Amino acid sequence: MTEGPEVLVIGAGIVGVSAALNLQRRGLRVTLADRRAPGEGASFGNAGILVPGAVTPVPVPGLLGKAPGMLLRGKGPLFLRWPYLPVLLPWLARYLANGTDRNVRRIAAALTPIIGDSLEEHRALARGTPAEAHIRAQPYLFAYRDRAAFDADGYSWAIRRAQGIGWREYEGDGVRALEPSLGPDYRFIAALEAGHGMIDGPGDYVKALARSFAAAGGDILEAAFTGFEHAGGRVEGVRFGDRTVRAETILVAAGAWSARVLGPLGLRIPLESERGYHAELWEPDGGPAQCVMLSDSKLAVTPMSGRVRFAGLVEFGGLDAGPRRAPLRAVRAGAKAFPGMTWQRETEWLGHRPAPADSIPYIGAVPAHPNVYTAFGHHHVGLTGGARTGRLVADLIAGATPNFDMTPYRVDR
Repeated sequence: MTEGPEVLVIGAGIVGVSAALNLQRRGLRVTLADRRAPGEGASFGNAGILVPGAVTPVPVPGLLGKAPGMLLRGKGPLFLRWPYLPVLLPWLARYLANGTDRNVRRIAAALTPIIGDSLEEHRALARGTPAEAHIRAQPYLFAYRDRAAFDADGYSWAIRRAQGIGWREYEGDGVRALEPSLGPDYRFIAALEAGHGMIDGPGDYVKALARSFAAAGGDILEAAFTGFEHAGGRVEGVRFGDRTVRAETILVAAGAWSARVLGPLGLRIPLESERGYHAELWEPDGGPAQCVMLSDSKLAVTPMSGRVRFAGLVEFGGLDAGPRRAPLRAVRAGAKAFPGMTWQRETEWLGHRPAPADSIPYIGAVPAHPNVYTAFGHHHVGLTGGARTGRLVADLIAGATPNFDMTPYRVDR
C-alpha cells in the first residue's frame, strides 16, 4: 500500500484527462491511471468533430422498424456480431424502448448542458498549453442527396431546433460553392455553424493535455485496474496488479470499460460498447476542406493534418472481439462521395464508445460510495462533451454546486 493522491482518476481519455487537469487547477494532488497511455482509446479514433448540435440520440421513433433491414443488409450504418446477440438483448430492449418522442426530447434536454459551448470549453481547457494548436472553429456540413432526403430526416432537425440550435441551408450551386469536393450526388447541405469546431488529431490533442498535466506535477500511471480496496465499508484505494494506490476520492472515467470497473462495487450499469470504426486516407489531394456528415451512410468526414478521416457506423459486438471487414469496407466506401480525391496510403481503426441504454452520460457521486464519482457514457459525443464533463465533475468533487439539475446523470437512475 502506497500513500497516494487526493484524487485518483481511472481512465485517460478526454473525459479523464479533462477532469485531472481541472482538479489539478483547483490545487488538488491528482493521479491519472489507465491500462494504456493517455489518448489511446476512443479519444484516439473518433471523428474529431465538436458538435453542440448532436443532441439527437440514435434511437428515435421509427428506428425499431428500420433496424432489422439495416442489420440484414450488412452494409451499414448498423452492424451486429450475431453470436453476441443473447448477451446484448437485455440492454438492447432498454435501448430501443427509449426511442419514443418523449424520451428523445428528455435525452436531448439532458445532453444540451453537457455538449453546449463545446468549442469554448475546449479552448478554456487547452488554454496556455500546446494542445491549443489542435482546436479549430469550423462548421459541420450535413450533406444530403436532395431536399427530400433532408425533409425525411426532419424529426432530428426538429429536436435540434427545440434545443435552440439553428442551421443554414444550401442547394444546387450553393453546395458546390460551399464544399467543391463533394460529388454531384449531394445536392443539399444543412450547415451547423455557430459554436462548432474540430480537433485536428484528437489522440494527439489528449496526449498534449496529459503532458501539460504531468508537467504541472500530476502523476500518470500506466497500469490495468484489478479491483478496489475497502476499509470500514469505505473505498480507500484501487489495485493495479500487485500495487494499490490509496486516494481520498476516486473518479471512474474509463469509457466503455466503466461498467466492468464499477461491477465490484455492486453496480449493474446498463452500458454497452457501441463499436466505432475509422479509415484514414493519407496525403490526400482534392479532398474536403471542411467537416462533413454524409447523411445517407452516417459517416463523419474530417480533414486533418496529412489525412482525411472517415469515421462512424454503429456495431454491437462487445468489448473483446476484434474488428470485422464489413464495417471497415462501409467506412472506406465514404471516399466515393469525393470523386476527385486521391491519396497515397490508408490506415484503419476500431474503438469502443460507451453507450448507456438511455444515451445519457453518468456524472456524479455513487450514492452507496460517496467518495467514488463517475464521468462516462457519452455515446457519440465523448469528445464534444469531454471538456465540460471534466470541469463539471471536478466542481462536484471540489464541493461546488452546478447551476443546473444533475438528476438525469445519476449512476443509480
